[in-house]
Amino acid sequence: MDFTAIKVWRRTERQRLLTLRTGTPPAQRRIWGGAIEARLYAVLGEHRAITLGVYWPFQAEFDPRPLIDRLIGEDFAAALPVVVDKKGPLEYRAWRPGDPLVDGVWGIPVPKKREVVVPQAVLAPLVGFDRDCYRLGYGGGYFDRTLAALVPRPLAIGVGFEFARLETIHPQDFDIPMDLIVTEAGIYRRQPGSR
Repeated sequence: MDFTAIKVWRRTERQRLLTLRTGTPPAQRRIWGGAIEARLYAVLGEHRAITLGVYWPFQAEFDPRPLIDRLIGEDFAAALPVVVDKKGPLEYRAWRPGDPLVDGVWGIPVPKKREVVVPQAVLAPLVGFDRDCYRLGYGGGYFDRTLAALVPRPLAIGVGFEFARLETIHPQDFDIPMDLIVTEAGIYRRQPGSR
């Protein structure tokens, strides 16, 4: 498939998967969310007292906020991503529940205070994913640019629902795979040597 065909395919798959996700009853998403939260907690239990890049839920994504509350109580720090340049990487700002938020791009809340941090691990919401842990996002490339820019590179954890698993997302040179992907059904780890 050439790049133009891949772009069209991705756009179509993205819309199909978003329609599935937003059309899933909230009660079902909460059940799946409970399983995802338990798996994420187990994975993050291997890391202590780190800054975790999180996200504010958007378009029926898994809601990480209850998990964040729990982790902050266990000496984790949290940071939310902020779009500061539509062609650049995201900026992570320190955040605690209750801190003042303002509307960012697409109306997604971001910390009002600009306290920039570099997280040791990040949760990246996904629209789709494949067996090699490549993530299909919303198409802006923000997480790929961010992972490419952060030094040292944080542990990248894709988070989504099992129905979003694809055979391939047709990764391109600019796509950066997640280290692991967590769904309600399992944890998928990137295999060494995968494309």
